[in-house]
Amino acid sequence: MTKNILIVGVGGQGTLLTGRIIGNYALSKGQDVKMSEVHGMAQRGGSVVMQVKYGDKVYSPLVEVGEADIIFAFEKLEALRYSHYLKKDGIIIANTQRIDPMPVVMGQAKYPEDIEATIKEINKDACLIDALAIAKEIGNVKVVNMIMIGAYAAYIGDSLEEWEEIVEVTVPKHTVEMNKVALKQGYEAYLNR
Repeated sequence: MTKNILIVGVGGQGTLLTGRIIGNYALSKGQDVKMSEVHGMAQRGGSVVMQVKYGDKVYSPLVEVGEADIIFAFEKLEALRYSHYLKKDGIIIANTQRIDPMPVVMGQAKYPEDIEATIKEINKDACLIDALAIAKEIGNVKVVNMIMIGAYAAYIGDSLEEWEEIVEVTVPKHTVEMNKVALKQGYEAYLNR
């Protein structure tokens, strides 16, 4: 069975690293993995989209509209923007952080209200985590992505230790311990939601 994962965020949030970690995890399980990435205007706060598919045999890296098993979103508007990719029995795992897109910053548009409620209407099982607040408690806002990966690990029911091994060989050595703490915090946040 193939898993279709759409990872969305804003430039600088670790979207691509998250895709690599999930891909490495699937490879460690003997799965075939395909990935595709779109950067957009990432340096200017634009969307970054990473598509990861894994399973016994994967032929294309592209996740089609209505076919995503999981939408990972590092910003809540991005979760809403890409929610049409979610399949009926899929799940949205989203950070509740707000990052104003350029049209909002420039006063040309308004940030939508009640995004979290709308996400819950679209996907009643959605997992909304204030990963930024958790990352601030840990002491580094750059671990938001690892918190979200921890939530994913809990969602699929895998052991934290298996994911820690992948993190150890994927992130820079001097960040391993902090990333493992973030992974655990995300795992617990999902279980305690």
